[in-house]
Amino acid sequence: MRAFDFSPLFRSTVGFDRLFDLMDSYAEQSGGYPPYNIERSDDTHYRITLAVAGFGDKDLNIEVKEGVLTVTGQRDETEKPEPKGFLYQGIAGRSFERRFQLAEHVEVRSAKLENGLLHIDLERVIPEEKKPRRIAINAPELKTIEGKAA
Repeated sequence: MRAFDFSPLFRSTVGFDRLFDLMDSYAEQSGGYPPYNIERSDDTHYRITLAVAGFGDKDLNIEVKEGVLTVTGQRDETEKPEPKGFLYQGIAGRSFERRFQLAEHVEVRSAKLENGLLHIDLERVIPEEKKPRRIAINAPELKTIEGKAA
């Protein structure tokens, strides 16, 4: 496991504490397990795909809190089958926790498990007041007509 010392940078930077915390948390993640892909289908739709072979619906938990998507997997140890005579066991079944920092206005739309892959669909939903709008040049001002209701 790699450890980075950011203390020399603290002397010359102001306001980047969160960035260093994110880099620390990234370095502490579980060494690349489980492997994942992040796809973008268009400007507002994304998909995270995690390879979770051997995990079922009841073994996985997906949670979004304060802009962080957390996927955890933990097998139920009570249903563990008798050990078999493996000559080689390459499919990892260990517990994991994978975190993804979501951008503003990104929402989780759905999650489904198929063929050992967990697909999490995301969508960026920008509120109407945050969208850019075109302002007409030399357009007459809009006037508000006030009157009493009859």
